[in-house]
Amino acid sequence: MANGDERFLITGALGCIGAWVCKRLTDEGVPVVAYDLPGEPRRLRAIMAETALAKVRYVAGDITDAEAFERAVAEHGITHVVHLAGLQVPFVRAEPVRGAAVNVVGTAVVLETAKRLAGQIRGTVFASTIGVYGAADAYPPGPLAHDAPLRPPTLYGVTKQANEGYARIYWHDHGVRALGLRPAFVYGPGRDQGVSATPTKAMVAAALGRPYRVSFGGRAVYQHADDVAAAFVQAARALANGAPGGETYTLGGTSADLAQIVAAIEAVAPEMAGQITFDPDPMAVPEDVDDAPVERAIGPLSWRPLQDGVRDTMEQARAAVTAGTLDPERAIS
Repeated sequence: MANGDERFLITGALGCIGAWVCKRLTDEGVPVVAYDLPGEPRRLRAIMAETALAKVRYVAGDITDAEAFERAVAEHGITHVVHLAGLQVPFVRAEPVRGAAVNVVGTAVVLETAKRLAGQIRGTVFASTIGVYGAADAYPPGPLAHDAPLRPPTLYGVTKQANEGYARIYWHDHGVRALGLRPAFVYGPGRDQGVSATPTKAMVAAALGRPYRVSFGGRAVYQHADDVAAAFVQAARALANGAPGGETYTLGGTSADLAQIVAAIEAVAPEMAGQITFDPDPMAVPEDVDDAPVERAIGPLSWRPLQDGVRDTMEQARAAVTAGTLDPERAIS
């Protein structure tokens, strides 16, 4: 529940989850500062009315610029930080040094600011990833345990593992109330970048009557972007209300394989039967997770059924294309 004096700053606000966090908070009437590199807010525009967009305060800034970030937090009286800025798997692989700078140094900047402005910032929540874990066969059968060993198979996952360590030490050494959340396969409007975005692209393609092939198969945990945004907001508020910092939790959702994703798409667009396909090789991620620890820490979370999430995604894609707020070529390519 929002408090009247809350002021949220969202890093990476022009990304998918960031856009949904902005939408959720502005719908509540909470002041929002969007902190990101200069760019077109196309993902926000695809899910928010122009009247709502006008309520978001944009601050152009590089997350690795410690002075600029702290100034933005101080000048806008920020009480909660949702840190989502980061480079994804293919970008970190292509530019490892820049990936480390944005993902690790950027998170250090956020945590150091939270330490320096401890009297102002009540809670900081940051995005880690399910990618800090290895493939499903690296762990015992059943849902992945909260204390399962981290075995990231990519440099991206390694940067996120480092961030989890930074938050743990900042809590232990300085009492910084920062908590990490590990999303899995996020889908929904605005999810158009990164390796795991292709299921969403398949949904958008089918909604527009186009064939599409997903770049992987297997089973994974799926989460609608709006539900993930709700979890980040809830976590930031839980910290402000006394939840301890220093821990990182894996988010739950719906464990599903690609055949189920395709079936859900075809249920919405039966005329596309047989035109949405996928490669059989699975991603190196756990197939299911134990989400009881995160709910004990921040309270119960809500995950919409997969069929509902797929339908919502496809319907919003059609509406956004009709309204001219979604470029189908960019959303699918």
